[in-house]
Amino acid sequence: MEEWNLLDKQTEFLKLLGHQGKSFNTIKNYKADLKCFNAFLIDKQQGLKVRSFTPTQVQEYSLYLDAKYNSSNSVRRRVQALRLFFDFLLGQNLFPENPLKKMAVSPKVLDDPEPTPFSDVLKTYRLLKKRIADTEGLAQLVNSRNLVIFHLIYGSGLKVSDLAKLSSASILKDQKTYRVLVEHPKRDPYSIPIPEAFNGDFQFYRAKFQEHLRKEDLSIDELLFNANPYKILAGGLSPRGIELFFEDLRRGLKIDITAKSLRQSCIFKWLNMNVPHTTIKEWLGVTPGYSLELYLEELKKDPSGKIFKDLEEDDG
Repeated sequence: MEEWNLLDKQTEFLKLLGHQGKSFNTIKNYKADLKCFNAFLIDKQQGLKVRSFTPTQVQEYSLYLDAKYNSSNSVRRRVQALRLFFDFLLGQNLFPENPLKKMAVSPKVLDDPEPTPFSDVLKTYRLLKKRIADTEGLAQLVNSRNLVIFHLIYGSGLKVSDLAKLSSASILKDQKTYRVLVEHPKRDPYSIPIPEAFNGDFQFYRAKFQEHLRKEDLSIDELLFNANPYKILAGGLSPRGIELFFEDLRRGLKIDITAKSLRQSCIFKWLNMNVPHTTIKEWLGVTPGYSLELYLEELKKDPSGKIFKDLEEDDG
């Protein structure tokens, strides 16, 4: 059998994840999960050589994780990372089968939602509007792009992975407002309404973007773009690029805001607006069996602290 190095193959696997569009944080987590497996091998005095991985060793690894981590989600994540890595090795014909395929893990425990408070949502909106007013040229266009990202997450509950794939044609005119079209390879496309506060900000962004593309003789079909301080580099914005935007917000506002927490704020907003649960699930792109129970329980605990509403242009 071909000789191969475990660390080299792990590096190849992580690079493949990057080519597949996985975010910087996701790849960093996979790297940490694989290091945990390496530590197990060293602890068992096996060294970093895996030419076979028997059911007994699989069970030993399961016990090792249970002893090391209190959280079942932490154990689950590390098993899933290793399972995907062995799938990668299987695809290179380095293993006859995935030894972790039958390894039982505890069901995933969902964490309680931690939405961005509405006061911080407003604070973020005002900062983004101010940045647009205080800049010009490419810097103003980038700030305007960031405001569109904000609207699509808080207004329409889009995930980072959805944002990264949007084309300009994904924004559909709907009488007085707009809708965003979400398309996935394995399900039918669907559209989500975007609140009216988006209208003026999007029209400004679209006009500035088109003007910049004409000026630079560029052709970009994507709604968003990647840029450095001097020029647009490419159409589309990777999950890592969106993460950097939120890192900048956290530094600028001194608040704990992420794309996930802002999306959770959107879910609470829809619940406060009495949007039917079936509609919320459709807009979130989840199965009908997905439960909103954790959100409903949080509303019962602290209804006054979970009051969210659509933004108005005057809020900026």
